[in-house]
Amino acid sequence: MTKPMDLRPDALAATHEVFNQSTALENHNLFAGDTALREGLARHGGSWAEADLQRYGEVCGRPDVIEWGYRANEFKPQFDTHDRFGHRIDLVRYHPAYHELMKLALTEGLHSSPWVDPRPGAQVVRAAKYYLHSQVESGHCCPVTMTFAATPSLQLTPAIAEQWLGKVHARDYDPRNVPHMEKQALTIGMGMTEKQGGSDVRANTTRAYALGAGGPGEAYELVGHKWFLSAPMCDAFLMLAQTERGLSCFLVPRWRPDGSKNPVQVQRLKNKVGNVSNASSEVELRGALGWMVGEEGRGVPAIIEMVAMTRFDCMIGSAASQRQATLQAIHHAAHRSAFGKTLIDQPLMQNVLADLQLELEGSLAITLRMAEALDHLDDAQQQLLMRLGTAVGKYWICKRTPHHAYEAMECIGGNGVMEDCILPRLYRDAPINAIWEGSGNVQALDVLRAVGKTPAVLDAWFAELAKSAGADARLDRAVKALQDEFVDLDEAEYRGRHLVDQLALTMQAGLLVQAGNSAVAEAFIASRLGGLGDRQYGTLPRGLDVRTIIERGRQDA
Repeated sequence: MTKPMDLRPDALAATHEVFNQSTALENHNLFAGDTALREGLARHGGSWAEADLQRYGEVCGRPDVIEWGYRANEFKPQFDTHDRFGHRIDLVRYHPAYHELMKLALTEGLHSSPWVDPRPGAQVVRAAKYYLHSQVESGHCCPVTMTFAATPSLQLTPAIAEQWLGKVHARDYDPRNVPHMEKQALTIGMGMTEKQGGSDVRANTTRAYALGAGGPGEAYELVGHKWFLSAPMCDAFLMLAQTERGLSCFLVPRWRPDGSKNPVQVQRLKNKVGNVSNASSEVELRGALGWMVGEEGRGVPAIIEMVAMTRFDCMIGSAASQRQATLQAIHHAAHRSAFGKTLIDQPLMQNVLADLQLELEGSLAITLRMAEALDHLDDAQQQLLMRLGTAVGKYWICKRTPHHAYEAMECIGGNGVMEDCILPRLYRDAPINAIWEGSGNVQALDVLRAVGKTPAVLDAWFAELAKSAGADARLDRAVKALQDEFVDLDEAEYRGRHLVDQLALTMQAGLLVQAGNSAVAEAFIASRLGGLGDRQYGTLPRGLDVRTIIERGRQDA
């Protein structure tokens, strides 16, 4: 007989043993592991909510919640203009994961909590919770933010506020494509820009015609278009349109009070580089019903109440992106070895990781300080600080985030470029906040406009910086140089970005000094105000306590 073949694999054939790889960053508490956030919460008046944020930090680190973010981006929104019988429905269909994220956000009150319960520190706490939530997935946060930001605008017209705010503030989520009268919870969107104008909304051509006497709270018919209308399944939108007295603001519902479809007709969904879980659309207004919000001809001041809040949330969202990117990079470096040593123990990697954490520390510091100012808008000084702070913070944090995401991706290497890693999504989403709600140039011009119209905003800014005067000679010199630059505003528009850069950097440095962690403040000032000029991440000067800085961002899971 023939001897049976030995089919056992040779030991040399076992080539695939997985080792020296990082682990999935899940089953961890996003709040408990964030030293900068916990310290900032206490510093700015939000300690009363620490237990709730500990609970929610655990929620945001759950594997199933993290998975919702992946699925909502993998399965993009789909659009149906009509149903199978030929009725116009303008229906955007989302993956169930998107609805889970929306339900989570709204039941947690991320769209309404400071308006419903405006206790001291309410805005700080809401910012902290939104910061945790945004780290899971950012696209669905767009309608959450717009709903949150709509309240100040809707309050300009008491009759509208009385009818709508109860349902807008409700801690519930109803995604059905039915009239708002049939729902107990509503979301609000915004439509400002048109093809021909973009940020120049005064060039808008959409017209509004009074159906009766006209004026605040009265019904109008809108005819025109909107080039960008994000989250088109919101129940109503704040829109700008021209009347005989100029650009005015209107609340335009998706359905008329009689239950018929309001002709807010979606033409197509935008094919975006990022923010893909959130549908953005172009719409035609073919005689759409709307009610005037605020005074006639005062549409920009009316809707700017909303824009100020959306810009603030851009700061939070981009800081959250920086946190998640830094967290992923540090976690990877703690679990990966190369050239005989763990990455996190290698000096050059320490330089990069500490630099990423420093960027986040500055971003979070100015964001939480503006949240505190928002909690005290009955104080004139805080109102002035907020007026400049949202433009400066939105400009700086959002513009710094794309490169920050890339650098974190490089720390992870090849695995960081794979779509089953969160870094590619963070990288694609990062430019969105920088461009939407006013791009970098728009923010810089807004700062100059505020300084020219209300010089006291600069006084409030430098008064805040004065709280850290004398702590560091380099910071003092930078503040003095900035004050000198504002004395001579010749060619100010040309220098606009430079001026806003320095407003942001000096404020971040000053706030970090006030925060009291000497390792962080020293490293931030040495690298950002120490005369190093243009620099890449990972070029921190010698003599800094980088290990302490990295540990502030480290969270093993």
